[in-house]
Amino acid sequence: MLSGGGSRLSNHLRLRDCDLRRHQHHHQPQLGFGFVFGFGLGTRIAGLRVRRSLKPLSARRISSFRSIIHSKSPPDIPTLSHCFSQREDERELPSDVLSSVAGGIVALGKFDALHIGHRELAIQASKVGPPFLLSFVGLAEVLGWEPRAPIVAKCDRKRVLSTWAPYCGNMVPAEFEIQFSSVRQLTPREFVEKLLKEFGVRGVVAGENYRFGYKAAGDATELVKLCEEYGMGAYIIKSVMDKNQYSISANSDSKDRGQVSSTRVRRALAVGDMKYVSQLLGRQHRVILIAKKQEGFRWSRHKLSVPKSCMLNLGPKEGLYGKCDLLIGDEGDLVVPCSVVIDTAYIHIEMGEVGMYVDDIVSSKQDVRLLRIEFGDLES
Repeated sequence: MLSGGGSRLSNHLRLRDCDLRRHQHHHQPQLGFGFVFGFGLGTRIAGLRVRRSLKPLSARRISSFRSIIHSKSPPDIPTLSHCFSQREDERELPSDVLSSVAGGIVALGKFDALHIGHRELAIQASKVGPPFLLSFVGLAEVLGWEPRAPIVAKCDRKRVLSTWAPYCGNMVPAEFEIQFSSVRQLTPREFVEKLLKEFGVRGVVAGENYRFGYKAAGDATELVKLCEEYGMGAYIIKSVMDKNQYSISANSDSKDRGQVSSTRVRRALAVGDMKYVSQLLGRQHRVILIAKKQEGFRWSRHKLSVPKSCMLNLGPKEGLYGKCDLLIGDEGDLVVPCSVVIDTAYIHIEMGEVGMYVDDIVSSKQDVRLLRIEFGDLES
């Protein structure tokens, strides 16, 4: 079945308000049908603009699934508690949450990288109704795959999806998960029937190469046929092709026809080609680092070294990477330009002269346990 400073400091540091600027003319993200969240506005402390989040508003049912709440608030930012939850065992969402997709349009696929091909599925879904991504939990365990790091940290997926809102009619695609073991044995017909009767899905969107059902028995043509039979909409779109055709010759995947894929993202990361990674993702790649146990990160002037075991998602190969940004704090309040050196055991974050000021700021925060690194080379 198939992520005390004066003017001198301000020249080097900038606060993470780019997401706010990017979305300030759009609607507030709607994370799933009938769930509305509120976010705090900025506040100024000692001349620095930092973000202060409010607690989410209570969930409430929206009478019309096309209802959109207007806001100028920034999108979700992964917090420390969200990132710690990534290390817990995954559980299937309860039925009351799954029912939130009722009346929505579900994009079908494997959404590891959340790349531009996945975004295109969400875009097409949003043209018909509220867009959702259907993700399966536990594929590796059921299929006997070797465990590997995700391309996007689990706690960073909502943030990535929120950046798709301008492409999706100001709707944020919501993601819902079901246990792969619960659908693995289903025939193509039984799978479509499950989408309709258990989840109340109104339609599906899939790529032209999509396979589904036990042993991948069904293809896109059968998906359309079954959906028509059950009174559901089915929308099949062409694959988003990779413009970097030079990479195809090195690709041994028989299913690869030159389309953008999570496999290509992994291979680009494996060779450290961050420009290519950014093109495939449609954004800069972000690595999430979380301190183990309770000690937090240890800071020194100009430089911070973090064990690679603190990474929650896949980073690039060993090497030197310039034009990076370090996001500091549980809510990414502070952004520091930096370079990154990755070796066999550590990620070394070099901040240069500005590191002295960062050290003072971090010490005032007492315990910093969550960091993010954004790698550069995203073309405008």
